[in-house]
Amino acid sequence: MKYLSILLLGIVFQAMSVTAMSVGNLRCEYCSAPMGVDVQQPRLDWVLESTKRGDFQTAYQILAASSKILLNKNNGDLWDSGKVDSDQTIEIPYAGILLKSSQQIFWKLRVWDANGKISAWSESATWTMGILQNSDWQAKWIGAADTNIPSLLLRHEFIVKPGLKRALIDICGLGQYELTLNGKQADNDFLSPGWTKYNKTCLYDMLDITALLRTGTNAVGIELGNGMYSLPSSRFHPPSYRPYSFGPQMAIAQIRLEYADGSAETVVTDQNWRLSHGPITSCSIYSGEDYDARLEQKGWDEAGFDDISWSPARIVNGPGGELRGISCAAPPIRLFEIHQPIPSRVLGKGEVLFDLGQNAAHIPKISITGPAGSRVRIIPSELVGTNGLADQSSMGVGYRNAIWCDYTKATDGVETWSPKFFYIGCRFFEVKSFPAKGETKLPVVKSIEGIVVQSSSEPVGEFECSNTLFNRIHNLVRWAQRSNMMSAMTDCPTREKRGWLEQDHLNGPALRYEFDLAQLFAKTLNDTADSQLANGLVPTVAPEYTIFRDRNTPRGQRNNYGDSPEWSSAFILVPWQQYEFDGDLNLFRIHYDAMSNYLAYLGNRSTNYIINYGLGDWYDLGPKHPGIAQLTPVALTATAFYFQNAEIMSRAAGLLGKTNDARQFSDLAENIRAAFNQTFYDTTNHFYATDSQTANSIPLVMGICEPTNRASILDAIIADIRKRGNSFTAGDVGYRYLLRALADGGRSDVIFDMNNQSEKPGYGFQLKKGATSLTEAWDAGRDSSQNHFMLGQIQEWFYHDLAGIQYAPGSPGFKQIVIAPQLCGHMKWVNASYDSVRGKIESDWKRYEGRFVLQATIPPNTTATFLIPARDPNEVWEGGVSAMKSAGVHFLRMEGGRAVFQTGSGTYNFESKFMM
Repeated sequence: MKYLSILLLGIVFQAMSVTAMSVGNLRCEYCSAPMGVDVQQPRLDWVLESTKRGDFQTAYQILAASSKILLNKNNGDLWDSGKVDSDQTIEIPYAGILLKSSQQIFWKLRVWDANGKISAWSESATWTMGILQNSDWQAKWIGAADTNIPSLLLRHEFIVKPGLKRALIDICGLGQYELTLNGKQADNDFLSPGWTKYNKTCLYDMLDITALLRTGTNAVGIELGNGMYSLPSSRFHPPSYRPYSFGPQMAIAQIRLEYADGSAETVVTDQNWRLSHGPITSCSIYSGEDYDARLEQKGWDEAGFDDISWSPARIVNGPGGELRGISCAAPPIRLFEIHQPIPSRVLGKGEVLFDLGQNAAHIPKISITGPAGSRVRIIPSELVGTNGLADQSSMGVGYRNAIWCDYTKATDGVETWSPKFFYIGCRFFEVKSFPAKGETKLPVVKSIEGIVVQSSSEPVGEFECSNTLFNRIHNLVRWAQRSNMMSAMTDCPTREKRGWLEQDHLNGPALRYEFDLAQLFAKTLNDTADSQLANGLVPTVAPEYTIFRDRNTPRGQRNNYGDSPEWSSAFILVPWQQYEFDGDLNLFRIHYDAMSNYLAYLGNRSTNYIINYGLGDWYDLGPKHPGIAQLTPVALTATAFYFQNAEIMSRAAGLLGKTNDARQFSDLAENIRAAFNQTFYDTTNHFYATDSQTANSIPLVMGICEPTNRASILDAIIADIRKRGNSFTAGDVGYRYLLRALADGGRSDVIFDMNNQSEKPGYGFQLKKGATSLTEAWDAGRDSSQNHFMLGQIQEWFYHDLAGIQYAPGSPGFKQIVIAPQLCGHMKWVNASYDSVRGKIESDWKRYEGRFVLQATIPPNTTATFLIPARDPNEVWEGGVSAMKSAGVHFLRMEGGRAVFQTGSGTYNFESKFMM
């Protein structure tokens, strides 16, 4: 009896160790608990959790309710999907009762697992609808009669009755705004709202402000800055970027007050608001922000403030853009870690240089003491000159320092300040002190720090390996990625801060392995569509603020800096990458016609299917200073992307059920392929065009190259790299394709050799020169940006090839996963993970003493194909037994010195005999 009890207890413990399937990470439109959802049928998704091998969802049931009380009672008064037989966990459209503006929805779900067992209900989640009809906007745009005010203050007082249940505000302040209620900041966001093409789209934010209000009189304050909305004439603006403006500073906002008795009131921006100038005396997203604390009006955003001297607000016309919520918005920009300076260096009387130790997108925060009226100037820089002073030559200002922030003290005490509408990529702060007028005593810096600012897009990737240099490279690139994640993926956080589009697709996988950028890239597509011209042309930058034209550029056209196929093709390639990584086809549904128009535009610019204009392989390593392609014909890269666009549009059209379009696009792709090979392939020497690494890699990866020529083209690429001492020449456009050509051809050893060095231009070379974030040029030239994610495509290789975390071809959103590590060089181990839309994928491998060991985790509701280095499948073990006999593991074949196994979800421990 005793032994039976022990046996039964063991069975119970074993059963308990395999937990039932559960549901978590409920999201709506890419977001957790979003507010301002402005689409009638929001898309829902969730992640499954289960420790059981081979577990998957067979059905789900969603409940959506108008209150949490009803949801807790399992009463889906808005929507009860019933049991839906499906394994889908993403892109599930809401299909309940028609929703209204400002309505809050509470939802949860349960699922059925592989054995038909029902999970517990998930934790409840929520979303709040935005403004669904333009007629629901009761507020008016308001502004000032004086349009030259650097920063506008707007205020209004209103009454809140007893019994307030919920208070919401919908607000858009242009260019940027900071909102306060009763003197307290309403959120933690920075530079809101997101940058857009303001004559087409203006973004509003919805916030729950219930906790900031009180019964009785309340005050709302809005402070405005210029942002990207207006680039004034100032001490600096980007080279070739002329000052522009979409209009004077203005705001629109409405507060909805809901009471326990069911009544509601609305407070709106109108002529009853009051306005004044603020203490910001100069406001530019590029040249800096100046602040005179003597102009502060204490308590201006609190109830009871005397605003008799303030002017009444004027009702003004908006900039023309449609007010949109999160459907067109990126995740908010926020403040992250703080960089404290390492020991400072005194340069002279009242002049100190501070080193933050890291080049990043910063805002300075300073505490100073000294006489009222004294002033400090903060001069940011990426570099230090030979004279020991801040050197802004990499920021586009030449050799004169023209970017700074001035702060003037109001009192004799300690004062702390940081800019509200400015950030800058920098590592150094040079601080100069100036006495008050007629005085000699200087202010003293008590402390200064750099606060990192970036998009709040969630990190999803982790990577580490045995190669110290590769870990440093990974960190180098990641800092550049972080520094340029704003309302758009900018090129640099210094001189331009613009959304150059080629980076979004060339670095798309490298970025997506690191961060969840689905929402940010959805915004980018809206910016791109808003910037598209009537003739189909898609500019190289979105949103397009500066028009790149020469004196002879035809009307309705752009010069090569404003219209280059390698750049503008992001309009089609980014949505395809979104489909591959996230299983999201919605961007094609929304922008299909505009994409088709762009493809037609390229056709109109072609001659016999060849396109010959653009920038080509930007910043390749040629004999001249980097810039427009030097080693590869522009026509080759432009035509290749024309082909890729046609091919992808054919696939997308097929997925959307547009069979005629799919056939026409496919025929177009084949015609471009034939013309490309006829024009650029050298049948005598068996290479493309100039035999550059880019010229050969792009047709190989894109599938333009004929199958019979693929081996000779790969050989030509490798031969060129080897003869240069394992050095590469590819630039912005070609480098990703060079990596993919080599890795896809099983030659990651060549990639290892190219990048495991610091003597030739490349990542290691930049680190050796002291870079802390990826630079614009391979050689880290001082006149190029020192914080540029453009060349960071190696991140994709780290995850996709070294760790081997891949989606199976034709299986979007990592529904079918491939774990295929490529062992190369002296790599002893790699540990990486990626939080996919279906759950976390982990790959942790090591090799030692002729053994290869891999531990991998595959999320529920997915399957995986493992490629394990081995000589024989019988020399592979899983979980301590032969993999041929391991439960849930199925041998498929031997392939290129690797044993291929199929599994379901779960954690797997493979081991094999392996000799290099």
